[in-house]
Amino acid sequence: MNGSERTVEYDVIVVGAGHAGCEAALAAARMGAQTLLLTMNLDLIAQMPCNPSIGGPGKGHLVREIDALGGEMARAIDRTFIQIRLLNQSRGPAVQALRAQADKRRYSLAMKHVLETTPNLRLKQALVERLIVSPGGDRVRGVVTHTGQELYARTVILTTGTFLAGRILSGEQSWPAGRAGEFPATGLSACLRELGFPLVRLQTNTPPRIDARTIDFTQTEIQPGSEVPLYFSWSTSGRVDQGPGEVPGFLSTPPNPVYPGAQLSGWRPQLPCYLVHTTAETLRVVRDNLHRSPIAPGALEAAGPRYCPSFEEKVVRFPDKERHQLFLEPEGWHTGEVYVQGLFTGLPEEVQLAMLHTIPALREAEIVRPGYAIEYDSVPCQEVQATLETKRIEGLYHAGQINGTSGYEEAAAQGIIAGINAALKVQGRSPIILRRDQAYIGVLIDDLVTKEIREPYRIMTSRAEYRLLLRQDNADLRLTEIGYQVGLVPYERYQAVEAKRRAVEAELARLQSTWLRPGDDTTDALLAQRGLPPFADGVNALQFLRRPGVDYALIAALAPPSEPLPAEVVEQVEIEARYAGYIEKQQAEVARFRRLEELPLPPGLDYGSMAGLRTEAREKLSRVRPLTVGQASRLAGVNPADISVLLVHLKRLGVGGQDRS
Repeated sequence: MNGSERTVEYDVIVVGAGHAGCEAALAAARMGAQTLLLTMNLDLIAQMPCNPSIGGPGKGHLVREIDALGGEMARAIDRTFIQIRLLNQSRGPAVQALRAQADKRRYSLAMKHVLETTPNLRLKQALVERLIVSPGGDRVRGVVTHTGQELYARTVILTTGTFLAGRILSGEQSWPAGRAGEFPATGLSACLRELGFPLVRLQTNTPPRIDARTIDFTQTEIQPGSEVPLYFSWSTSGRVDQGPGEVPGFLSTPPNPVYPGAQLSGWRPQLPCYLVHTTAETLRVVRDNLHRSPIAPGALEAAGPRYCPSFEEKVVRFPDKERHQLFLEPEGWHTGEVYVQGLFTGLPEEVQLAMLHTIPALREAEIVRPGYAIEYDSVPCQEVQATLETKRIEGLYHAGQINGTSGYEEAAAQGIIAGINAALKVQGRSPIILRRDQAYIGVLIDDLVTKEIREPYRIMTSRAEYRLLLRQDNADLRLTEIGYQVGLVPYERYQAVEAKRRAVEAELARLQSTWLRPGDDTTDALLAQRGLPPFADGVNALQFLRRPGVDYALIAALAPPSEPLPAEVVEQVEIEARYAGYIEKQQAEVARFRRLEELPLPPGLDYGSMAGLRTEAREKLSRVRPLTVGQASRLAGVNPADISVLLVHLKRLGVGGQDRS
């Protein structure tokens, strides 16, 4: 090694260029940190090895929050989606979420282009074998690659996905791999163990991909995309098709003609997905071959994802269910490769084919890529702080599946936080920790560091106590200021969000002070058009907006604002008006719990000698070492009586003043 190579020191090295690694590297570099992104294969950046989609309940919320903080995932999917839908439209705004089908290759290329053109960011193809740490082993110094090259940095972020000692499982066969066709990272896994990190085995699985030309689409149910414009990103640079006819270049060409029902007119060309169902014969094939599946319940020690289970597990867990729905999802605009959503499996390829042939639309289906399971090492998430910096080694951060999560969106959310906090550490600034009442990202990370995660973790709206405050539609209002403060969001974008906030507040105040009077023919006619009776007396405009069958368009017709409001302002006004009582209730709950959330626990607190704590509470508090009393209260094995003991002890130490509420 020459001396010049050895003396180069980066601010941040990111290991792995999946969804977590991309967001981490971009965040650090955009904040001014000299950043190096290392990946085994530069052609597989931001790969989608499982489903070719972004979003869904909880997950779509994360993508919007990443965008509000200044991340890239939302803009990348806006540039490359081939279908988008708003899920749960018949339900309340708290659980509505966007989900988009990606052209997976173009998504990867779009992200790679952004990485390659970002100042302060370098990319390098390399396999990291081990970490360089200080003589005392408590501070990271860099990494060593498979060629023996030493690369130095002030901080290192590991975003290793399924590559740590990864092993593919397919029927009776198994072989080392990080993903299909890629090497595992065995050296780095061994290094982490040598450094004292406990490792646990997790597993996930993916379904077969089939040739679209072998599908009988006449036996499927078409699932079309949205007929109205929808986007993940608020950034105008991400909304590449705002004007008439302005669509991404690849959508200007005809799609693969094998797909029926393509929406080629309207606001944006889209491809549908296709719904099919399994049959009793499908279930029989699975039951007859359960002994051949390495991931059938009880067959493997490594825990799989509960909320995205293998088809084998579905058959065992729901024996009375006669059929299961599957979605056939095109993997791109031009490709004939189709993802069979819902048929996650580790069964042998010939059994997968037999399963497919029991479904009417797939009687002649041919597999182009068989499904498989993969088991891999992860580090128990109690090893990281809420900043995602590890407790054992200063300057080392973990993000993504190494922390026990599953999903592109969960990984990207951790990636941007790890990237932000690594850059802040280099700059000598305080880290950011998002609270549970601030963001789904806060819920995700808090769950990781306070709960016992025994299986791959997936975000869901049900995990958020304050989900009416954490809607996908208000992520910009919640988080843009933080993105601006850390240096990821430009001033113009921050000002636009603040202008939106003021406009919403001003319109709510105007409606609160506006009264709608009876006796006007125009008013009666407008009400009659909506099937509403004439006013018997004066009514407050804000109260009237809360009534069933009334929307802001009617209010604006009855009492017009001084100038028309943007659609995004109208959306917030309607939601804030209709759900005011519920929102105020959740805000009151947040205020009550905020005292505990903001009450810090001294880092060196000796829980072992604290009188009054139960043994289980001592063990959990000593192992996890929560940052605040609020975090401590959510640990499994810590009950309210233990929290009362903590508060008394903190009062004696002079922490938190006299407030023991």
